[in-house]
Amino acid sequence: MRNDKRPWDVVGRKARAFARAVLVALVLVALPACSEDAPGPQASGLAEAPVETLDTSSALDSDQLPTYNGSPYVVLNDNVPDLSEADLPSQSESYAPLDALGRCGTAVAVVSPSTMPAEGEKRESIGMVKPTGWHTVRYDDLVDGQYLYNRCHLIGWQLTAENANEENLVTGTRYMNTEGMLPFENEVAAYVDRSGGRVLMRVTPVFVGDELVCRGVHMEAYSLDDAGMGVAFNVYCFNVQPGVGIDYATGESWREESTVSQERVPAEEADERTYILNTSSKKFHYPECGSVDHMSEKNKQTVTTTRDDLIAQGYDPCGACKP
Repeated sequence: MRNDKRPWDVVGRKARAFARAVLVALVLVALPACSEDAPGPQASGLAEAPVETLDTSSALDSDQLPTYNGSPYVVLNDNVPDLSEADLPSQSESYAPLDALGRCGTAVAVVSPSTMPAEGEKRESIGMVKPTGWHTVRYDDLVDGQYLYNRCHLIGWQLTAENANEENLVTGTRYMNTEGMLPFENEVAAYVDRSGGRVLMRVTPVFVGDELVCRGVHMEAYSLDDAGMGVAFNVYCFNVQPGVGIDYATGESWREESTVSQERVPAEEADERTYILNTSSKKFHYPECGSVDHMSEKNKQTVTTTRDDLIAQGYDPCGACKP
């Protein structure tokens, strides 16, 4: 999901174009090129940005975090990444050491064809890693994939082929992993695959106090060989799971009470309206729901009917848009 307003347009309006040009020049001198062909501007793999956009710097203040509003992520700083030459790792990847509580810190990588998995390479087991706050718990009717928590790579495996690196794995909800982070990881991977270019990427888990489970992850990326024309984003992904409450201090969780009103449903709400079905997960959504943009086309079906009729057919309402 991407905004129609591209990040490099925002930079120009903010008079940051000169600074970006200097950054790119310095980077191209500092790092060897991964392709002889200079990649040109490419369309983003994400269609649009979520509703909320915040103006904030790279360093998120844990007591001023964005509020979850039904979208898996929120755009920061008009989608302009706050990256500079100083953020370039000395090697292709850099992972912060675990802190005193065993929690991950910032991960930085220059993603390129040389860092990505070789053709046919398979991901190794990471089940032996237990990130802070880890619990094995299932909510079969609420979570696509059943298990609440995933071992979430800060820098995705498809980008750096990192396996059981405990400095790169956090306890993250299935929702954050697949709805929040994955679309942006896919965007970077698709750009590198088609262009052979490099993308500077920084991902930071955001913890509050001594909590063991992060409240979310801050993701930034900038394509180095074309001044951000191919990839440029700055987003915060929420570590939440619709329908499930989480104690971030311990990782314990619970099923949230139903928010369905006990009042009589007005007649107009019982009328037919348009919904989007996910025929695989058996969920139905409002057309404007952010999850629809990440839905596989083969599983997507548009219908005009009543809510009660869909439930009678075995479909469940989306926990995010709550149709």
